[in-house]
Amino acid sequence: MKIKTRDRDDIAILDISGEITIGQGDVQLRKEINELVNNKEIVNIILNLSKVSFIDSSGIGEIVRSYTTVQKHGGKLKLMGLESKVRDLLTITQLITVFECFEGEEEAVASYK
Repeated sequence: MKIKTRDRDDIAILDISGEITIGQGDVQLRKEINELVNNKEIVNIILNLSKVSFIDSSGIGEIVRSYTTVQKHGGKLKLMGLESKVRDLLTITQLITVFECFEGEEEAVASYK
């Protein structure tokens, strides 16, 4: 898994590609989120999942943990660009009702205003 972080209008956008799985992806995502919120640089975060091909249960758990971590620091974490497999997984687990999900970046960024 790879994460590229960029800033837009005081929002961190994490462009994630590959698989969010136990041992690699979940640890990397945790580290990236913790760095952002602990440094108090940016607390509003969008996870761009458009290039994520697979998420296992540890990956789902890490996304949920990231969501609560960001909330505890006064921010909001939102999801963007869900591919059909990822959307189906979030629907089955009923997490689709927890996260704000957006198709594109413009819509996701505008939701913070």
